[in-house]
Amino acid sequence: MRHGLEICCGGPAMTAALLVELGELADRAGWDGLFFEDYLIYYEGEDPPTYDPWLLLAAIAGRTRRLRLGTTVTALPRRRPAKLAREVLTLDHLSGGRATVAVGVGDPKDRGLTAFGEPTDLKIRAAMLDEGLDLLVGLLGGERVQHRGVHYRVDGATLRPAPVRSPRVPVWVGGSTQAKAVLRRAARADGIVPYKLTDTGDWADFAPEEVHDLVAALPATRADGQPFDVAIGGRRRRPDERAERRYLGELAAAGATWWLEFVPAGDPAAMRAAVARGPLR
Repeated sequence: MRHGLEICCGGPAMTAALLVELGELADRAGWDGLFFEDYLIYYEGEDPPTYDPWLLLAAIAGRTRRLRLGTTVTALPRRRPAKLAREVLTLDHLSGGRATVAVGVGDPKDRGLTAFGEPTDLKIRAAMLDEGLDLLVGLLGGERVQHRGVHYRVDGATLRPAPVRSPRVPVWVGGSTQAKAVLRRAARADGIVPYKLTDTGDWADFAPEEVHDLVAALPATRADGQPFDVAIGGRRRRPDERAERRYLGELAAAGATWWLEFVPAGDPAAMRAAVARGPLR
């Protein structure tokens, strides 16, 4: 199982320079991947500084050698799939084939949806995601795409250059496993970034048995023949590292291929320390 970082894309007193620095530090500290959140307006603070993840990742790509670089998760309904595909392919070439993109309907807490008049109706966003996902998968694989749908149109377009690695830049789908559609969508892509919704709104970990059942419901391999990616996590590391390491071992045995550890916006020294300590292996 590989270990990645999920890092905030903004927050009070956050700077772009610090986020790029954290990317460099993650590479040196032995992390396998770095994934930024993707918000137009960050969800904490009053008018907080918020940074574009793809520009940050492009800067980090030139200063790292091994990190997989991407987002968890980009709201595809507020993006033009072709423009997103062009950005991802550019990052793929800047990084020597290390790009990944995760897409979903979007976080209801994203103030950018209402502030800029983006669709907020869940059914409309879900329909846009379903339609846009097929376009994104095809464009990131260098295919000639012909599409006429309700929300998007493509008249026989192909994006070049082709991805560094065949058959395409990996596409993950994020969403709640309570919404069965996330499994259907993920099966059309290369990976899943699942989360759980709870009645209390508090964080709830996946039990290893739940991960096992999730893995069993997904394809065994993705388009390139590699294991289908199942990226579990998205929270801070807990204080009891022995128990945490045991839990991660159980997730790996259940079939998880990634563990994602969240680094929230906060004191720069604390953020650097969280990254510098490296993954729990």
